[in-house]
Amino acid sequence: DVQSGARRTLFTTPDLSVSEFALGADDATIWFTAGEKARTNLFTVPASGGQPRRVLKGGSIGSINPANGFIVFSRSSLIAPPEVYRASADGSGLKPLTKANERWLKDVTFTQPESVTVNVAGGPVQYWLLKPPHFDAGKRYPVVFLIHGGPQGVWGDAWSTRWNPALWAAQGWVIVAPNPSGSTTFGQEMVDRISGDWAGRIMQEIDGVVAEVSKMPFVDPERMGIAGASYGGYAVNWILGQQPDRYRAAVTHDGVFNLESMSMSTEELWFTEWEFGGRPWDPKPREQFAKFSPHLHAHKINTPTLIITNELDFRVPVDQGLQMFTVLRRNGVPSEVLVFPDEGHWVLKALNSRYWHEAVFGWLKKYL
Repeated sequence: DVQSGARRTLFTTPDLSVSEFALGADDATIWFTAGEKARTNLFTVPASGGQPRRVLKGGSIGSINPANGFIVFSRSSLIAPPEVYRASADGSGLKPLTKANERWLKDVTFTQPESVTVNVAGGPVQYWLLKPPHFDAGKRYPVVFLIHGGPQGVWGDAWSTRWNPALWAAQGWVIVAPNPSGSTTFGQEMVDRISGDWAGRIMQEIDGVVAEVSKMPFVDPERMGIAGASYGGYAVNWILGQQPDRYRAAVTHDGVFNLESMSMSTEELWFTEWEFGGRPWDPKPREQFAKFSPHLHAHKINTPTLIITNELDFRVPVDQGLQMFTVLRRNGVPSEVLVFPDEGHWVLKALNSRYWHEAVFGWLKKYL
């Protein structure tokens, strides 16, 4: 309450994590977006409190602007770049206001992503399955598993210009993007499960997805790759040291390699202390840092690996990738390192992005 300064809870169920919100034109309705099972949907709730009502389902809905009797917003999906839409206040009459991507999309072939759920490690794990364009069920395809960052993040039904699963599938691979422990949009309990357990239950869940996918008749289990960034890069680094013969090739982008040294050089000091329960020299966290650090298992890696690390990355500093590169090269593992001097945690510049994609896809094609 702006006038009195009093606070009140508008709703506690369902278990939604609100992202954007805006006050409606009537001053009595709050519009908001929130993730539900890997999609970002549009809701309303009375400003006085009450039960949220889902107005529209994603894809991924954002940039919401409610007006008198209608709302304008952006919407995208795994196979559709963002466009601006309008809908009536009750969600009816949905129509696009822009068609900025229409011309080039006419020349692009997509396959419809499939949302699949498998029960593993004591609970359900959702993953996206994307088949390559012109898919032939009689053939066997290489498969690449994409591990998302965060770890409190999600592979959502959303377009991306960085890691775009549909673009990966267009290389001729089956793409699998799992949402295991730590993933958002599946309730706070699932998000919280990752803290203090970076390589426990989540790795069983990823293994369960890999096991199910590798049995699919159109997948070649002898040609599997794995790739990830940030925590996803950490997961790749860990998995390669635990399962050195499972994958033909790997890509690890800005991935944590040495938990101890990363925790003392990252700009995000609070994060590692929250995730591991303290500083690396405190007795209990020290055990956690040692238990879950990929660098202590790196001598077992023999998977050909492309490492990407960026000089302006202060989240997972450049030395993390260089440390891993040093170990792999000293052990004779086929490996290359790609360092962008002008990028941070994400590769955002257009020509750098093109170079990144050519390097990543070229590396995987070489081995898959």
